Amino acid sequence: MAEVGEIIEGCRLPVLRRNQDNEDEWPLAEILSVKDISGRKLFYVHYIDFNKRLDEWVTHERLDLKKIQFPKKEAKTPTKNGLPGSRPGSPEREVRKTLDLSLQPASAQASGKTLPIPVQITLRFNLPKEREAIPGGEPDQPLSSSSCLQPNHRSTKRKVEVVSPATPVPSETAPTSVFPQNGSARRAVAAQPGRKRKSNCLGTDEDSQDSSDGIPSAPRMTGSLVSDRSHDDIVTRMKNIECIELGRHRLKPWYFSPYPQELTTLPVLYLCEFCLKYGRSLKCLQRHLTKCDLRHPPGNEIYRKGTISFFEIDGRKNKSYSQNLCLLAKCFLDHKTLYYDTDPFLFYVMTEYDCKGFHIVGYFSKEKESTEDYNVACILTLPPYQRRGYGKLLIEFSYELSKVEGKTGTPEKPLSDLGLLSYRSYWSQTILEILMGLKSESGERPQITINEISEITSIKKEDVISTLQYLNLINYYKGQYILTLSEDIVDGHERAMLKRLLRIDSKCLHFTPKDWSKRGKW
Repeated sequence: MAEVGEIIEGCRLPVLRRNQDNEDEWPLAEILSVKDISGRKLFYVHYIDFNKRLDEWVTHERLDLKKIQFPKKEAKTPTKNGLPGSRPGSPEREVRKTLDLSLQPASAQASGKTLPIPVQITLRFNLPKEREAIPGGEPDQPLSSSSCLQPNHRSTKRKVEVVSPATPVPSETAPTSVFPQNGSARRAVAAQPGRKRKSNCLGTDEDSQDSSDGIPSAPRMTGSLVSDRSHDDIVTRMKNIECIELGRHRLKPWYFSPYPQELTTLPVLYLCEFCLKYGRSLKCLQRHLTKCDLRHPPGNEIYRKGTISFFEIDGRKNKSYSQNLCLLAKCFLDHKTLYYDTDPFLFYVMTEYDCKGFHIVGYFSKEKESTEDYNVACILTLPPYQRRGYGKLLIEFSYELSKVEGKTGTPEKPLSDLGLLSYRSYWSQTILEILMGLKSESGERPQITINEISEITSIKKEDVISTLQYLNLINYYKGQYILTLSEDIVDGHERAMLKRLLRIDSKCLHFTPKDWSKRGKW
């Protein structure tokens, strides 16, 4: 058994932690850092296959030293930029690389890349008069994401991150038949809850975002806030702020945020909840509040209903507030990087009003000019307000703005795990709401096209198709693709809509879109 003094960065070993059921478990973890406080060693651990927000400092009593795995010693080899590699190799890293290479297709091995294969599909619908049993056998031309339409078919190929242009788009003018499906007819098997999907319909799953395929995507040189994960180091992988006091709430950060170095040693970082300026102590905050005359975010209030308001903030006109908002948001967003140049962005801050002022609940940002139809760059609901419907309200508001602009939009990828769940839920509920509201004419099946769904909801066509695939609504029937709504889906949707009490009222929105292509508008 190893001694405590032998533990170094890069070691892997089981670590004791409590799970959601308050039960003890010993997941495998990697030691990222070691520090000594008053003669007692503390170890910063990252639990393998767990989200980084669960990383924490632990004492040696929680480490299973009998099963420790020391990092392999690697010779310093020159990298692409000519600098020697300095990160110690972790156990199993070489094994994972070997497995990844062996599972790639032959063509991908030759080029060193894994590429999605686009398939062009044209849907023709000759609507049947009467419903018959769905014939067995595979269709002649299935959609490209076969595991989404046929969950029982197991693919032996390695997971591939789906790129938007490769998403199969059915004919934009072909109508789709929509009708409820009785319990006796065969339907696509729904994914088991809590189980990871083998194929990603949306192209934003955590499994594909962090895949170790050795092909880091280069960051865009425009206003994108997507983080370049290839430059992660030990410093940015560790939380550096212990606690944040924001108004009446104390927040425990999930991830690293580049606040000034001298603030990272404080037990609590104090923020003004109206201008988001940070202070070293409660006395500094109290002195600031006597001078700060803000009781709401700067910018224009473009929406108010009840106690909920939205403020539009220009990143160029309110640079200090925008930068402080980004610093706060980075504490809870892992997949985004931080640009101090906030000029290319607009920030939409949602607040809750009481007698003391407008308190920040969450926000989303968007580029003033997006060449890729992004209507959201970053989106966040602060932890005290999560699981209360505010996340969907932010998403709904972003699409309401897209409707006023006369555009379809999609969030910037990659999404966090919580963001992905929120968007999938919003897309599902919105599309099902449209489908269930269709009425048949002259006794025929109701018809709707993908284009019409996209125009009504402002959801991008690729997201509409991927959501229909994720819900297993698309079936092959008598030589055509049809949408079938089972009783389980209908009942589940109705229950979910009963719980969704917060909705955006378009009549309360006072918003005029600007043409940001004219530089004078900046």
